[in-house]
Order: sequence, then structure tokens, then C-alpha cells
Amino acid sequence: MPLIYADAKGLSDKEVEQSRLKYGSNELKRIAGKSFFSRYIESFADPMIRILLVALGINLIFLFRSLNWFEPLGIALSIFTATAISALSEHGSQSAFERIQSEASKSQCRVLRSGKIIEISVEQIVVGDYVLLQAGDMLPADGCMLSGKIEVNQSALNGETKETAKLPLSARCSANDLNAKNAVFRGSLVCGGEGIFIVSKVGESTFYGNMAREVQANTRESPMTVRLLRLAKTISKIGYTGAVLAALSYIFRIYSAEFNYNTDLFFNYYSAPDKLLSELLNVIMLAVTVIVVSVPEGLPMMITVVLSANMKKMLADNVLVRKMVGIETAGSMNILFTDKTGTLTKGQLSVNTVISGNCKIYDNIKQIEKYNSFWQIFCIAAYYNNGANIVYENNLRAVGGNATDRALLSFVMNNKLPKLNIIKNIPFDSTKKYSAVYTDSKKFPFLIKGAPEIILPLCKYYYDEYGIKQHFTAGAKLKKLLDEKAANSVRLIAMASCDKCSSSSGISQELTLISVAGIKDELREEAAGSLNRLYRAGIQVVMVTGDNRITAKAIAAECGILSSKYDWITDSAELSTMSDSEIAKKLINLRVVARALPSDKSRLVRIAQNLGYVVGMTGDGVNDAPALKAADVGFSMGSGSDVAKEASDIVILDDNILSVTKAVLYGRTIFKSIRKFVIYQLTVNMCAVGLSVIAPLLGVNMPITIIQMLWINLVMDTLGGLAFSGEPPRESYMLEKPKSREENILNKYMVSQVLWTGMYSLILCLLFLKMPLLSGYIRGDAQGAYFMTGLFALFMFTAIFNSLNARTHNINLSSYISRNKPFVFIMSIVFIMQSLMIYIGGNVFRTADLTISEYIITLMLAFTVVPIDIARKLILKKMGKLRGV
Repeated sequence: MPLIYADAKGLSDKEVEQSRLKYGSNELKRIAGKSFFSRYIESFADPMIRILLVALGINLIFLFRSLNWFEPLGIALSIFTATAISALSEHGSQSAFERIQSEASKSQCRVLRSGKIIEISVEQIVVGDYVLLQAGDMLPADGCMLSGKIEVNQSALNGETKETAKLPLSARCSANDLNAKNAVFRGSLVCGGEGIFIVSKVGESTFYGNMAREVQANTRESPMTVRLLRLAKTISKIGYTGAVLAALSYIFRIYSAEFNYNTDLFFNYYSAPDKLLSELLNVIMLAVTVIVVSVPEGLPMMITVVLSANMKKMLADNVLVRKMVGIETAGSMNILFTDKTGTLTKGQLSVNTVISGNCKIYDNIKQIEKYNSFWQIFCIAAYYNNGANIVYENNLRAVGGNATDRALLSFVMNNKLPKLNIIKNIPFDSTKKYSAVYTDSKKFPFLIKGAPEIILPLCKYYYDEYGIKQHFTAGAKLKKLLDEKAANSVRLIAMASCDKCSSSSGISQELTLISVAGIKDELREEAAGSLNRLYRAGIQVVMVTGDNRITAKAIAAECGILSSKYDWITDSAELSTMSDSEIAKKLINLRVVARALPSDKSRLVRIAQNLGYVVGMTGDGVNDAPALKAADVGFSMGSGSDVAKEASDIVILDDNILSVTKAVLYGRTIFKSIRKFVIYQLTVNMCAVGLSVIAPLLGVNMPITIIQMLWINLVMDTLGGLAFSGEPPRESYMLEKPKSREENILNKYMVSQVLWTGMYSLILCLLFLKMPLLSGYIRGDAQGAYFMTGLFALFMFTAIFNSLNARTHNINLSSYISRNKPFVFIMSIVFIMQSLMIYIGGNVFRTADLTISEYIITLMLAFTVVPIDIARKLILKKMGKLRGV
């Protein structure tokens, strides 16, 4: 490790404290995590929760008159359960995220203090510290190089994977110029070399810290929030309209039945204030009951439960959800801007091909090992002419050097080699484009590797597969082959030797070509399949990379992003000459952005959002954070920077595009589950409201009592919501087009099902009330208790059977039901509870014991809702409109 000068001592303990007081600590202040209580309070802003709060308030006002505490208690439980689950889920997810971040913040670095080299945590660094660097270290702060030379990867800051040399030039360096040769920046990775730098900026004053602050702006509302607001307005209108109609129906029944349409008698009777007030309160109570029944209070809890349950499932699939609504947004995504390195590719260079001087191609080690002599020569050249080193930890690992050196060393490091001593080393130089070593070997005194265009013209011989030197005559053919490889984003390194060269004779014109190694950041095995899955899901994928156009095009073609002659491949330079409107016109064909800058990503997100897209963005660097924050759903990588993770909605723990597709499927499943539950709820509510409005006109004052209404809400809303929350993901969902941000939760299919089954259920109940043909099997009694019990049972069982209709648009109602065991279990419990309520409800629930035959016939009548809805599905199928939710 080079030192600055012999008597360098670094800061003393006192100087450390003074520096910390003057310039601050190196701790990055994260946005304060919300407490459980804060998240709990925020949950009450949900549109559906607000409706329930209004209903609860009205109920509380009339509580003291009716002493009916069941209904407000039920609403309150629905509200507080939904908000508590929501807050607990997000708080738990945030805690898991903070644990991951906490582990990352414990990294250590070496500094020179009081004449000693000590190891301290990154957060203890102060301005003025001398920090020692070597391969594998992460830069802990900004500063200036004082000694040595290092190669750094600044991709976390600028998105460029190319390594940059840093070395001392002057005592000062540019504070924000990432290209400055003597300036180093927090978040960069040391890939090779050794050196010392002096810290000039710490914490939020660093380049890294400044970018972290830029991602704290608020983002637009999620598609789910927008849709729920619309649904809340629709349900409010239905509830208020139903309440008014029910009130008018109640008044009309009194006017017609009790006053025989005598207007004078009617007004004279209610001219007495006490009678008017009493009847007015009855009307208001009925209206409030209708409003409460029309609101699906189980929906907020169902949404919360389904989101939180899927958060746990997704964590097992390497997807950490930081914001619950991010799951559903992922399902609505219709354009994804994705990184290349580490997401589509494996994120590390490796040797994927070896080409000999006679143009013979070896695609893997097994093919080369068949020719032991040639393989040994290749290994000697790759191992000894290499700036990387082998680390023996849990397994062998190449560290230091540049990315090419590490790839070559990783390829050969498991092979046993003869011992050679290095006499002289010529390090790689970007001008000369080669590196070389002189050894004490008689057979290989000189080894050189570098750009093929530099090495090949110097080669007179080559080693064939048997390790025998032959005349090199296939230069033109080999060059054509190498050009083809280069066009497919393969980095080429030629390796040669000389048996006549010495450290004093210089480079010979009679080199012997060993081979040309092809090095590439290989695509993940699942990348092409995952991208195809996204395409089939109707999601446009745009690869945004720091690579040049040729490399970017080759990779995009290899993984299937390019598929049409109309595909638009652009770069940052071209984008900078175009207006937003010009880009917007061509966005639909955009597939690749090469040489992309951080500002390009944020700009593309904004343009896509203005066009109505639901935008997804993947990223791992600090430079990606603003775009991750601005996107509708931001996917950060588990290996990425803390700032990127803070800005994202979802963390992909394994950095894999496959995990993004899983998030999309989970999101679509959740939206489907919500729609199924809304169908079920609105069907039940339509029947209940309809009965409340029409039955009084038919002379039945209270077809369903307020207590029964509460029971319906408790069972159908709360337990029904839990039942629908367990719907399994179906691969068929990935064959549908994404839902537009503007698309309502209620679509035409849903409305048709609600109207069809809701009207049938309502008509069935009304006919039961007025047609002896349907209700004649029920015993008669003076109070009509058995008759009204039959109505209540018919209503409830019809709703229970209708849950089978709502959960699938298939003709086969058992489709996928075995994968949703909670649905079967909960609805069975509801069925049993309702059956018991008939016999134990008594006066509180206005029920009386039905005979076995009465019970069975009621079940049979209720079950008719199933074939009725199957008939609807058959009609739609014949018309080609059975598309479901």
C-alpha cells in the first residue's frame, strides 16, 4: 500500500471531533420512517374508508334513539380491522427493508489516524481523513487522490459500466465532475489498484448525498387510488339514490296503506310535531340503513388483506414490496424501462468462447480440456499475464485488476499450472491497448494480451489444438469471425507469446498467437423467456443502457427486445435534439436507448406518463433514483444503492427480470380478486337495497330487519372479502392487455353480471313474498315468523351460492377452486353459520325454526342462481364476449 509521505500521520482524535463538528458526519440521513401510528392514521384516507366513516357517524347519531349498537359496531370493526392490517403490513415491510439497509451501513474502511492504520465504519469518516483503498473497496466519501492509482466503476453514479482510472494530479479536484482524473466519489467501486485519498466531502454534501435528496418529491396517485375514488363516487350515488327511493317508498306505503290516499288526513296527522319527528326519524333510519347496506365495507379490508398476503408470498419469490399499492400498480404497468447490466444480464463478465489461430471455436471449458496441451498454454497466458488475484474464502474468487482480467482468471483458476516468476510487468495502457509480462520460463519468456487489431498483425505463428506451433495464415478469415462476434456484444482479447523475446529485446514481430478469448456479460438464462412473458402481457419493454448503439442493439436482439423493422433504437445524443412531442410520437416504437444519461430516464418517464402510460422503471444506481421515484412503480435491485432502494416501491432482491414478471402477475391477480369481490358485493347489495325499496310498496314493511342487515354486512362483506383474497395467480392473466390507468374497476362484464344475478336474486325474493306458488311450502303462523325466516334464509343462501358465480367467469365453477382453499373453508363456515342462525337467532334476528323439508326447498330455490348465471355465461360465450373481469 503506497503512503503519502513517510511522516504522514492522519488526523488526531481531537482533529476528528473538530472536523465532525465543522463539516458534519458521514451518515446519510434517510427520510424518517413512518411510525405504525402514522401509517395507521394515513390508512383512513382510503376512499372507501371515508364512506364508511360517514356511515358510522350517521349511525352513531341515531344510536341513542334505537339502542341498536350492532350496526355501528360492525362498521367500526370493518374500518379499524382494514386500517390496522394495512398499517401493520406496510410497517412490517418497511422494517424488513430497514434491516437490509442496516446491514449495508455496517461496512468498514481503513483510515490513517494518529500515525496508525485503523478500521472504522463508513459513518465515522470525517473531512480530512486519509482513506486507504484497494480492489473491492467501496468509496465511503468524496475526495482527492493523494497517492497510488486505482480503477473505479462509477456506474452507481452515472450508469456507465466502463472503469475509470483515478490518480493524483493536484491538491484540488472538481467537486461534481465524475470525469475528473483525481476526484473520487462515494458509491464508486474500486476494481483494481491501490491508493490513498483525502476526504473533502461527507454525508449529504457528497455527490451521492445530493442525489439522494432529489428523490424526496411526491409522486402522482397510483392507478388503484384513482380507481377506488371513482368506485367510491359511483357507490355513493347508488347508495344515496337507493336511500331516497327507500324513504319515498316508505312514505308512499304509509300514505296508501294507512291513510288510503287521503292527503288531508295524511297532512293533518303529521301536523303534530311529535308524530312528524317520530316518523321522520324512522324514515332517516331506513335511509341510513340502505346507505350502509349499499357500501361494501368489506372491500377496504379485502384489498388490504389481499395486498398484505401477497406481500409475504412475493418475498419468497425475491420481491420485497415496500409500498403495498405498488403490487397492484405493477399489474397495471404497460411500459417498462429496464437496465441491462445485472437485470437482463448476469452482471459480470465471463469467458464465453475461445478461438484458436485456425478459427476453431471452443464454447466452453469442457471442449478445450479435450486438448490438454492447448488448454495448458491458454491457462498459462491467462493466469500469469493478469492484473487480478485469487482470493481463497468460502470458494475461489478473482478480485482486483480490471473486469477483463477477472473474467480470464475466473475461467482458468481451477487448473493446476507450472510455477513461473514474473521478471517484468507492462501494465495495460489505453493508448497501446495491450499488457505484457516477461517471465523466467524458457518456453514462454514473453506473454502479451490486448486488442486483436494490435496483436494479430504481429503474429507469425499460432498454437493448434495439440499445442504445436503452426504458421498463421488464417488472418483474414479470423478477422471476419471476430467481427461477427463483436457485433454480438462480445469483448475480444487476443493472447500471444514469444519464445525469443526478452525484457531487453522488446516486442517481436514474430509472435505466436495462443487464442482470442471472447468475453461477455452473458444474458440471464431466463431473460428472453421473461421478456417474452412481458410482451405477451402487453407490456412494452425498453432497454436503457450506457453501452454504445452497436452493443446495445446486439444485446436487445439476443434477448428478444427487437422484433420488428419499425423498432426504434436511439441514444442520448439523438434524444437531446428532439422535443418531448417528437419523442412522444415515436415512443410506441421505442425499444433501446443507448449511452443513456440519468436525465434521459426521468424525461422518458415523464413523457410516457403524459401519454397515459402506467410506467415501470428498474434501476440500481444513485443516478436511477429520480426516475425510480417518478415512475408509477419503481423496481430497485437488491444489490443496488441505498438511495435507489429508498426511491423505489419494490426491491428485486435477486436483481432478476424474472422477478419483475412475477410482480406483474401478482398485481394482476390482486386486481382480478378485487373485481370479483366487487361483483359479489354489489350483487348482494343490489338485492338488499331493492328489497328495502320495493317491498314496502308491496305491503311488506321490513323485509329484512336492521339486525339482519348487520348480519349480511358482517358475513358477506367481512368474511366474503377474506374468501376472495386468496385467489391464486393464473398464467392466463399474463395473456391479457394491461388495464388503462383511466379504466374503472367496474367494467361492462361486471355490470352485466351484477344486473343479471342481482335482478334475479331480487325478483326471486319478491316472488317469494307475493307468490304462494314459491312460498307455499313454508308453514303459516299468526306473526309470519316462519315466512320471514324463509325469506331471510333465501336471501342469504342465494348470496352464498352466488359467490361461486362471482369467483370465476368460466362455465366450470370449480375452476382453480382447489388452489383457493381459504375460499372453500370460509364460505363453508358462512353456510354453517347461516344455517345455525335460522335455529338460534330467535327474536333478535327474527328467525324461527324451519323444518328439514322447508330448509332443503329453500336451499334448492337459492341454488337456482347458479344455473341462471351459467346461462348468462353461455349466452356471452356464444356472442364471443365471455372475457371475464
